[in-house]
Amino acid sequence: MNMSTWSIRNPVPPIAMFLVFCVVGLVSFFRLPVTQFPNIDIPIVTVSVAQAGAAPSEMVAQVTKPIENAIAGITGVKHITSQVSDSVSATTVEFELSTNSDRALNDVKDAVARVRGTLPDSISAPDVQRLDITGIPIMTYAVTDPTRSIEELSYFVDDTLARELQGVAGLGKISRLGGADREIKVELDPDRLLALGITAASVSRQLRATNIDLGGGRGDIGGQEFNIRALGQAATITDLANTPLSLPGGRTIKLSDLGEVIDGPAEARSYATLDGQPVVAFGVFRASGASDLSVAEGVRARLAAFAKDYPDVSITVIDDTTEYTKGNYESAMETLYEGAALAIIVVFLFLRNWRATLITAVALPLSIIPTFFVMDLLGFSLNTVSLLGITLVTGILVDDAIVEIENIVRHIRMGRPAFEATEEAATEIGLTVIAISFTIVAVFAPVSFMAGIAGQYFRQFGLTVAVAVLFSLLAARLITPMIAAYFLKDEADTSDKPDGWLMRGYMRMLNWTLHNRGITLFLGLLIFAGSIYSATLLPTTFIPDADEGRTSLSVELPPGSTLSDTRALTDDIGQRVAVIPEVQHVFVEGGTSDIASANITVTLGDKSTRARSSQEIAQDMRGLLTDIPDARINFLAGNGARDITLAVLGEDELAVTAAASRLAEEMRSVPSIRNISNAAALSRPEIRVTPKPDIAAQLGITASDLASTISIATLGDSDANLAKFSVDGRQIPVVVRMAERTRRNLELLADQRVPTASGTLVPLATVADISLGSGPSTIARYDRQMRITLEADLAPGAILGPALQQINALPTATAMPQGTRIQASGDAEVMAEVFTSFGLAMGAGIMLVYVVLVLLFGSFVTPFTILLSLPLSIGGAILALYITGNAIGLSVFIGFLMLMGIVTKNAIMLVEFGVESMKHGHTPVEGMLEAGHKRARPIVMTTIAMAAGMMPSALAIGAGGEFRAPMAVAVIGGLLLSTVLSLVFVPSLFTVINGLKDRARRFLTHTVGANQPETGLS
Repeated sequence: MNMSTWSIRNPVPPIAMFLVFCVVGLVSFFRLPVTQFPNIDIPIVTVSVAQAGAAPSEMVAQVTKPIENAIAGITGVKHITSQVSDSVSATTVEFELSTNSDRALNDVKDAVARVRGTLPDSISAPDVQRLDITGIPIMTYAVTDPTRSIEELSYFVDDTLARELQGVAGLGKISRLGGADREIKVELDPDRLLALGITAASVSRQLRATNIDLGGGRGDIGGQEFNIRALGQAATITDLANTPLSLPGGRTIKLSDLGEVIDGPAEARSYATLDGQPVVAFGVFRASGASDLSVAEGVRARLAAFAKDYPDVSITVIDDTTEYTKGNYESAMETLYEGAALAIIVVFLFLRNWRATLITAVALPLSIIPTFFVMDLLGFSLNTVSLLGITLVTGILVDDAIVEIENIVRHIRMGRPAFEATEEAATEIGLTVIAISFTIVAVFAPVSFMAGIAGQYFRQFGLTVAVAVLFSLLAARLITPMIAAYFLKDEADTSDKPDGWLMRGYMRMLNWTLHNRGITLFLGLLIFAGSIYSATLLPTTFIPDADEGRTSLSVELPPGSTLSDTRALTDDIGQRVAVIPEVQHVFVEGGTSDIASANITVTLGDKSTRARSSQEIAQDMRGLLTDIPDARINFLAGNGARDITLAVLGEDELAVTAAASRLAEEMRSVPSIRNISNAAALSRPEIRVTPKPDIAAQLGITASDLASTISIATLGDSDANLAKFSVDGRQIPVVVRMAERTRRNLELLADQRVPTASGTLVPLATVADISLGSGPSTIARYDRQMRITLEADLAPGAILGPALQQINALPTATAMPQGTRIQASGDAEVMAEVFTSFGLAMGAGIMLVYVVLVLLFGSFVTPFTILLSLPLSIGGAILALYITGNAIGLSVFIGFLMLMGIVTKNAIMLVEFGVESMKHGHTPVEGMLEAGHKRARPIVMTTIAMAAGMMPSALAIGAGGEFRAPMAVAVIGGLLLSTVLSLVFVPSLFTVINGLKDRARRFLTHTVGANQPETGLS
């Protein structure tokens, strides 16, 4: 007794089981977090080192390379990437996915600790952290308050507001953007220092030593124990200004007599504006595993209550990515409902039986709802990828039920009682339904085990589809026949009813093809060859541009530009784009990587409220910004990067720079790209202090002494060495340096005094040559090699794949200088990795399908009939993409996976029936004619039902529709054509392969002399 018969005769256990599945599934559905992307766990560790005033070239030689060399020997290291800019070296270490994150972090800490003694003494303590990939802020707010200064408002955001929001469940961190920290500045007068014979470094050291509270021990006095404290810290700014300092010769002087003591904001190195007005902004990051929507809801509620307590504070939403995430979620769920409804309508139109249609409809919730329980169990979320899997599988989930119910209805219409007909039909179709489901699982499951970052993202996709299909199989074998047995009505015998005109035409065609198999298969081969060739005519891309309600720009001024220059330019850009009607807000974050760069976010609102897309609006913006001189203004993709990013790598800096420059120049001739930028061309002005060896050695002055003198005079001492001023429980740094007029005058800088070994002071110009020059503004390294990045934008209408092909065909790209190479970066790198992984996953899927079919049919040869039918789906998908103007991208590859499962389903239904017919004495031709007659109807039904289920996705309605549409178009086109071709070519293919199998068996038994058991492998 099979499981369907058992379910029919014992209805209570399967009903109870699915009731439990549905209850826990519904509970899990409401527990599942909603996010834009899956939570991924990639072992990445960052090492950040700061050295005040150090140029990038010095940082690379003295800090970056020793750290890279120490890390390179750690087990499991995949890539080492370093970005070195003024005063900062940041190294990112990516480990293999199998590496334990905690172990990776500890190994990097140990490696850095081993080389710490070889690094310069003036660096800050290396900051080694594990990087949690949670993406961009889910929400960004601007804060203004006319009653507070900029540094007071910044502290208010860091302390009061951040503390208030930390209680929101699922919130990861609050990151401040713009603003300024409070600082006590001691602006020294160089003339006073010169007259008194003291240096800025000496003032800073004395202030740090005297302005401090320290424990001094313990004492027993009068029978009691006392703690002893040395209290030297100033209580007020006035007390700090009156701090006495020692001078040569035993004299003292007050700090205020050496310069001005100012309590105010630190020197501005960044800023934030909203619609041209200065603001302090902050970004909200969710914790890993939390829901974007629940965190956003909690933040909004807290801020609403917070605003009542602080009426003078105005908090404005700059950007809210959760609106797009919510829209994508709602759009996907609506697509699911609409697709399910269309699939059910198709079933009704074919069966014309409301009872049978209702039974089929029950299979959908019984398949989808329990899937949510498994998703929750595996730690998945409702995100772009998993929702794509759910919407994709809509048509498939009714597939098993349709096959079951159609066969049951056919048996009932043969005059059999409904109960007996159900048992017979369910038993007859059982192997087919199991084969269909397991082949689809075999196709999608390998996607879950793709390597690299792609595998982390698509694990949820593959497993979600596979689990849903398995639940649909369980429902089809247990619930569908059980309900049909008790719910369907007996009908009069209509088996002698003549076929309709469509079936008669198909049977005539099938009869001709089976008797002209050579011509039929030759035509099939031509169609396949044409499909493969047509695939080369379509362009390739990675992910279609999505309208997320915002446009991002990066702005870069020439190196050496001041922050005021950057502010003036971004204000100008903001005023220009603000005239576009769709623009709601313009947010500027200046000084992002250095003071000559800025990021601009233009908020456009939900796409349903606009007549134009964000891409069309961006074109308007480009036109408004074309006449701005001396600045690089680039529009960024949704991931914050340019459309095209390439890197030139090599050991020799000059060779890499020359190769990058030549390639960049040649790229300007490629018509599909524009705005080519070359990081190698960026150099910044610098003042070079070169010691005079003889004089410096005679006076006992080293290069380190010179650097320390200049650094403290212009920047102040390092943070760890600064004196602190305590107020309201805060430690405010006291920065000692020369007055601003000195820092702007090269002659005054040259006149700074440097202490000699004997303690006397000599002018800097006496022991060093001071000249103007230039050096790199940033230095990038990849796997301990020099890396220069080339970036470009796609021209309107251009697609990534063809543009990359044109670049790779350039003379320099085809013959790179010795010791250099090109490495794809950004979308190009990820696209290559994902497409390769998908190709391997599809190959693994085909192998698994073959294994499943071998086990189900008990034959090594018969499954080839089914596998050889796979190419039949390609032509329809390519044709549909060509007609609709879509490129082959990531979502289309996902559609191809689905088509593989569907085409095998059609072939299985035909082949399985033919095999059973041959067991009853029919010839292969007779068996396939009967299979075509009995199976054409359910094949067409399931095809149209699945196509109808995909139609809402193909219309690209709602948020995220741009990603789903190409996939749906490819699936619908491939479905329709492959169904027609399967019904025509698979029967002929089956008879040919069956004939070859018989000839091979006769050869082995009669010629080779192999033994042939009565029942054996075939």
